[in-house]
Amino acid sequence: MEQSQRNISKLVDHLFRHEAGKMVSVLTKIFGIENLQTAEDVVQDTLLHAFQVWTTDSIPDNPSGWLFRVAKNKAINIIKRNHHSISFDFSDKELLPLTSNYSFDATMDSFWKEELVKDDMLRMMYACCHPAISEENQVTLILKLLCGFSTAEIAKAFITNEDTISKRLYRTKEFFRNERIKLVIPSIAELKNRTEVVLNAIYLLFNEGYNSTHTEELIRIEVINEAMLLCKMLLANEYTQLPEVYALMALMCFHSSRTESRQTSEGTIVLLADQDRTKWNYQSITDGNTYMQLAASGNSISRYHIEAAIAYEHCIAKSFDATDWGKILSYYNLLCLHYSSPIAELNKAVVIMQVSGVEAAITALGNITDKNKMETFYLYHAIWGTLQIQAGNRIAAKGCFERAVELTQSVAEKNMLNEKIRMLV
Repeated sequence: MEQSQRNISKLVDHLFRHEAGKMVSVLTKIFGIENLQTAEDVVQDTLLHAFQVWTTDSIPDNPSGWLFRVAKNKAINIIKRNHHSISFDFSDKELLPLTSNYSFDATMDSFWKEELVKDDMLRMMYACCHPAISEENQVTLILKLLCGFSTAEIAKAFITNEDTISKRLYRTKEFFRNERIKLVIPSIAELKNRTEVVLNAIYLLFNEGYNSTHTEELIRIEVINEAMLLCKMLLANEYTQLPEVYALMALMCFHSSRTESRQTSEGTIVLLADQDRTKWNYQSITDGNTYMQLAASGNSISRYHIEAAIAYEHCIAKSFDATDWGKILSYYNLLCLHYSSPIAELNKAVVIMQVSGVEAAITALGNITDKNKMETFYLYHAIWGTLQIQAGNRIAAKGCFERAVELTQSVAEKNMLNEKIRMLV
């Protein structure tokens, strides 16, 4: 019974990732973005109801359809029960049929058709990227509403604390409540700037699947797939088929191609140097190369173009030692020049160790910007530990690994780091 409940809980969590954004998007269109909290409440109630019913009875043949039906019925009940206490604006042409009892039910049914749901989700993504909201708040909202991130997962993505994320969400929802923003795809002139934020959120979602905050699983395939699905949604729309979107899709294909080799069957992390490259998905690498060719159509180079080029070099190398580290370093130099970030500098230091040795890497890591922010990032300390081992400073390395263990929530990462510590004793 306990195992069955865990399986149901895992299924509901998967569906939350995959369907919550769709449900929030449709419900927000119905209720109005000023009633965003009401839409979120309906989704949460629907998922809780699913867990309760499926535990008692059985999982339906079409879980997604079941969720949509329950969410729709809850929305109908709220409208009919609270039309005096909650202000619903149905004056828009698309919503006007909801004002008539004759057309109400048919209109509500039509909103949940798959093709319309995808359009609503695309509009919701761009509404979250309103220029009056700061970029970090835009991404936070997308991750929360459309990607099903917890505040802890968002905090990890931004290398910050949960309280900061909660405050961001509150302020952003207040903005929408007061401004009543329309859910529309922006004009061509606005499209590029807003798309950059949408892509950032998708990439953060992918990274959560690739290296999860979740304490039991390092790799979450369903989250990786959801990120790639969102990116394909952008590529399916003629207005968002932009070079940087193709570049991000290429990058995710390259990274996801190595998924099967990154852990043993027991869940132990396998670092790149030790991975069995025969387990790599070379069809995914081929797909990534196709997307990369499509990304070359524009006149500008995004950070996704550069990161995809780095990932491609890893994918085509016959072995770790055969990797063209010099070319990868040149790409990191370009990335840090035009899209500088502490994470990019951190990764660059690792490549410098391969090209120029440990002392040069230590210097690079010591010169990293925003060290205060990196002090709370486990990987920063883990890399310091690796460099200290290479330099022969075993005591310093042990302290670095111990600090990294304190900062990560991942069981797999803790196990790997503790093993490194044991080897130093």
